Amino acid sequence: MNNHIDVLVVGAGPAGLTLACDLQRRGVNHRIVNAAEHGFAGSRAKGVQPRTLEVFDDLGILPELQSRGTFYPLLGLHLGPLTLPWVMYRRHKATEHVPHPNTMLVPQFETDACIRRRLEELGGTVEYGTRLPSYQQDADSLVVTVEGPGGTEQIRTRFLVGADGGASTVRLTAGIDFVGTTDETDRMIVADVTLSGLSRKRWHVWPRNNGRFMALCPLPGSEKFQLMLKLRPDEKADLSQAAVDRLVQEFVGLANLHVREIHWASVWRPNIRLAERYRSGNVFLVGDAAHVHPPTGAQGLNTGVQDAYNLGWKLAQVLAGAPDALLDSYEAERQPVAARVLGLSSELYAGMSDRPLTAVKRGDEERQLTLSYAAPATERQEGAVGAGDRAPDARYTDALGHSGRLFDLFRGPHFTLIAIGDAAIDALEHLNWPDTGAPLTTVAIPSGAAPGLTRSYGIQGPTHVLVRPDGYVAYVAHGDWNAVLDTHAQLMLPKLAT
Repeated sequence: MNNHIDVLVVGAGPAGLTLACDLQRRGVNHRIVNAAEHGFAGSRAKGVQPRTLEVFDDLGILPELQSRGTFYPLLGLHLGPLTLPWVMYRRHKATEHVPHPNTMLVPQFETDACIRRRLEELGGTVEYGTRLPSYQQDADSLVVTVEGPGGTEQIRTRFLVGADGGASTVRLTAGIDFVGTTDETDRMIVADVTLSGLSRKRWHVWPRNNGRFMALCPLPGSEKFQLMLKLRPDEKADLSQAAVDRLVQEFVGLANLHVREIHWASVWRPNIRLAERYRSGNVFLVGDAAHVHPPTGAQGLNTGVQDAYNLGWKLAQVLAGAPDALLDSYEAERQPVAARVLGLSSELYAGMSDRPLTAVKRGDEERQLTLSYAAPATERQEGAVGAGDRAPDARYTDALGHSGRLFDLFRGPHFTLIAIGDAAIDALEHLNWPDTGAPLTTVAIPSGAAPGLTRSYGIQGPTHVLVRPDGYVAYVAHGDWNAVLDTHAQLMLPKLAT
């Protein structure tokens, strides 16, 4: 086993697995370890948002994931003798710019398995039953001790990434504060159950007084439901089948509704925390190691996956010779996103107590398509895509008459430069790009050959749009093509060979 590597990923949940996939396809020498003996067995984080679907599309995970999931069903709100149909996620039509517009319902164990199988297709593997008890960091690398089936091993790695959950050993050892609160009096049973006496056509919700509620969501591809049942402060958190069946019976009062089997169960508490820093030297945090959320809004898994997607290309670039400061942009871009998500999911969770009908609605913000890394004071033409924004999909016809879609062009570990208009196309011949790090793919599009693209990007006149490997716009330039590229090259590319 290689004990001199570039990146060690600790934790094989959605964030860790996504990072390992991205590093693997970039040829980065890495390992991924996980303390548990196998992948996660529960449905816990079951909502996959449209922006995460775009990430999975790029990584080659989406086709299998779509076969394992479905769209969210209507809610069935049980209000006394009435059952009120309710739309949580409004269904959206696919458009030229947003090909995957709807939130998917996929149990977490299926999402994890899809990413893990993709990692294996790429030639990677997870080292299960391998825990990290300690590590030491020096000026430019780390010595990490791991304990696995083969005994104790020391690994020297350039970078260490903690994807090891809310109780992260990586974060604790780095001395990074996990700022927030945990309410030990507010508890909820979350379990995957088989039961009888309930239709699978609805996500059933029983709101009650004093903030209590119960929900049963049918999980695709199985006979299971995910149970969420908020306990009273004095109620015992007994996870046995008989005890859970009794609680369900007491809650809904339906004689024919019985919990027959529990496949996985846990007790959840509102643990709402954000890491004070995402980086300490060559140590980084992603996913639940950096932020933990209430389950409302289906945000936690998605935020973690997008953490990894943001960090992966930056690690690879710095390993290839890009400035180390590029890695500081990981925290600068992702921590504000997590802070906003914490507020959103906490607000939705609190609303379950006194505004249940409002709290079960979901809007555009949860879909994460409008997420931007642009500086707050950035000036731009109204409706135009700018630096830091998600690069929309669009159809185009290039200068050779070939037609395509931008998302197909973006797919892969490269940067993409879109040149629109004659002057911008001519400038492609004079641009310099380094031989190391992520390569550059270019597309030359004559004026008028992509009306949807120019409209969605707000383009008027000859333009260069450089799209980062994570699908966000690095810059939009309307002239001085070489100078603009050189400025950004100093921030995120290795130096040119002399």
